[in-house]
Amino acid sequence: MNKSESTIVATKKNILNSSSTLVLIGTFVLLFSAVSLFYFLQPYFEEIHLERMNTTWGISLMITGFTLLALKIGFLLYILRLYLRYKTIDSVNDHELPLCTVIVPAYNEGELVYKTLHSLAESDYPIEKLQIISIDDGSKDDTWQWMNKAKLELGDRVEIYQQPQNKGKRHALYRGFTLGSGEVFVTVDSDSIVKKDTLRNMTSPFVVNPACGAVAGNVRVLNKEKALIPRMLNVSFAFSFEFIRSAQSTLGSVLCTPGALSAYRRDAVFSCLHDWINQTFLGQVSKIGEDRAMTNMILKQGYKVFFQRNAYVLTNTPERYRNLYKMFIRWERSNIRENIAMSRFAFTNFREGSKVGPRILLLNQWLKIVMAYPATILMLYFMFTYPLLFLSSTMVSILVFSSIQALFYAKKHDRLEALWAYPYSVFYAFTLFWITPYAIATAGRSGWLTRELPKEKEVKEQQVIAVTS
Repeated sequence: MNKSESTIVATKKNILNSSSTLVLIGTFVLLFSAVSLFYFLQPYFEEIHLERMNTTWGISLMITGFTLLALKIGFLLYILRLYLRYKTIDSVNDHELPLCTVIVPAYNEGELVYKTLHSLAESDYPIEKLQIISIDDGSKDDTWQWMNKAKLELGDRVEIYQQPQNKGKRHALYRGFTLGSGEVFVTVDSDSIVKKDTLRNMTSPFVVNPACGAVAGNVRVLNKEKALIPRMLNVSFAFSFEFIRSAQSTLGSVLCTPGALSAYRRDAVFSCLHDWINQTFLGQVSKIGEDRAMTNMILKQGYKVFFQRNAYVLTNTPERYRNLYKMFIRWERSNIRENIAMSRFAFTNFREGSKVGPRILLLNQWLKIVMAYPATILMLYFMFTYPLLFLSSTMVSILVFSSIQALFYAKKHDRLEALWAYPYSVFYAFTLFWITPYAIATAGRSGWLTRELPKEKEVKEQQVIAVTS
């Protein structure tokens, strides 16, 4: 990097840091102003409360609200109890490690796939037990050239293949599964960087526990120093994976192995591979949610799905609002589809031992979906009829529940970064609240939405170079 480029990078970093400071200050001014408003207008709010309590509708609303709050708190306490029991599975020695096939599907990723393949080849894993396969899914850019460059430098350690046309990530993974010879398949997104011990930590649970059918990796944000949205998402990801998935792992029932980093037992994959590649929803071929679908099908076979907190992958996340909401829409549509699929077996005798835990997790997922429209309607109603009550109560709720994420992140990682839990909650509450209702209404659509981001590709490449240099 020359002097001019260094100056540009430093300037952008300073601008981001200044913007970050302003956002944090603005968020807390807003939150504490709302708390003050809530306190000073307490007589007004009590009057509204008394008016509502004189009507059947008001009493019903109050009972429903307290019931939902009790359920939310009860579920959080349940998850906390499971989290406190969670333990990572220790890595086994080289002799015990299984033959591992890593599959890297790529579409219009350019130099990023080159960096991903190198990070995998540099893993602390016996060379003779590691097979790396990368599939170019009909890219329209120079992805194939970068894959060839990686092949030239890494030799037989990497196998590369090219789809004749773009068929989607699911088909690229399918080809990798059929070509792979490993006892364990590991899938990694082509814009992600793994740590040296990641593959070892991902495959060890399959050796230690014969009931293990799949493992979810720990996804962190690669570009968190490049924009405000990734910076906020980094705290959210840490809570989602290291708290929620840790708790789910205690039950052996992680609901989704992430596309950025997942591992699957070969036998489990081939037992459902035909159904997986031919999966449909409302008569249309499924092109999204391949990770959640595979997880569901493996759980259905009676296997357990675990989370390895010590298996890290750094992945790029959207930096713009438009790309972010598209990603969330895709995830929510997948959740709706796979909740339906899971409901078909979760209440059967699908595996040995207690099945209460997985059922509670599923019911919590359904509660969010069922309440999406009523909650949105009530939110809009209070927004227009009692704006002060809506604003102050919403901010107080954000302050309380965001503190849970913030305290968790502060204890596990960094105290200053933990503060981003608050701006993210405010951002989500006012700009992304519509995602779930919209996803429900459009659940039958299968568009990937964020597969091609040409304007961001150059920026993402620079981010990976900066992190790995």
